[in-house]
Amino acid sequence: MNSISNALTIDVEDYFHVAALSEVISPEDWSSMEYRCEANTDRLLEIFDNAGVKGTFFVLGWVAEKSPALVRRIAEAGHEIASHGYSHQLVYNQTPEVFREETIKSKALLEDQVQQPVNGYRAASYSITNESRWALDILAEAGFTWDSSIFPVRHDRYGMPGSPRWPHRLTTDKGHELIEFPLTTLKLGGFTLPIAGGGYFRLYPYPFSQWGLNQANRQGEPFIFYLHPWEIDPGQPRFDVKWFSKFRHYNNLDKCEARLEKLVNHFEFTTVANVLDQKTTQLETFNLRAAT
Repeated sequence: MNSISNALTIDVEDYFHVAALSEVISPEDWSSMEYRCEANTDRLLEIFDNAGVKGTFFVLGWVAEKSPALVRRIAEAGHEIASHGYSHQLVYNQTPEVFREETIKSKALLEDQVQQPVNGYRAASYSITNESRWALDILAEAGFTWDSSIFPVRHDRYGMPGSPRWPHRLTTDKGHELIEFPLTTLKLGGFTLPIAGGGYFRLYPYPFSQWGLNQANRQGEPFIFYLHPWEIDPGQPRFDVKWFSKFRHYNNLDKCEARLEKLVNHFEFTTVANVLDQKTTQLETFNLRAAT
């Protein structure tokens, strides 16, 4: 097991919340869908307990309203609770007013459920981009101290290429400061590859994921790994969507749980807050406005 502590993160949402299935499932349909998030999250809690690791759970406000006891179980097991917003909509498709309202609402909901501050945030589908970077100011004004929404890659749905690859202090357009823990990438030749988890963890062969994540630790840096509860659930309902969306969502669901168990027993994992506490004095400052 590696000696560098890395951040283990779970985006607590269900299969029907996912952008890849939004072409056939709308938010109006959610309440009528088979709800599998609670059982899948409990299975993750069991896996992490068996491995003796703690992580950060970014809980969607919609899930928190439906399963308040689940949120409390996560916190009582010693994991960190962070916010995944409320409605799992892409930030750049929302107005600042709607984003602010939902962000404040979901933060207050989680803090009421666990009776402790919620300091961290992650946007749905990493949708804080140059187009929606105004959201970072709203996060700071709402009382968040750190964010993990920026993926320093080029992608059709998200990404802020050229932004720092490792944890850093971020100065927003309005001069607020947040600590940003970007999703981990791998430099390979002239390319920057996403290696942080999720669909990439299911797409890449497991030895490649392990090797790629090891590269971060060899550089003396912590990586951040993410997964969703539905990704260990090959029995979830299937929907007829475009081939690429189908590939993104259903690829290797049957292999993911076994891979995750290997991963959490190979690397040193803890919460985002713990990793950032260890890194605080080493964080460089990145001025977003000056860089664009």
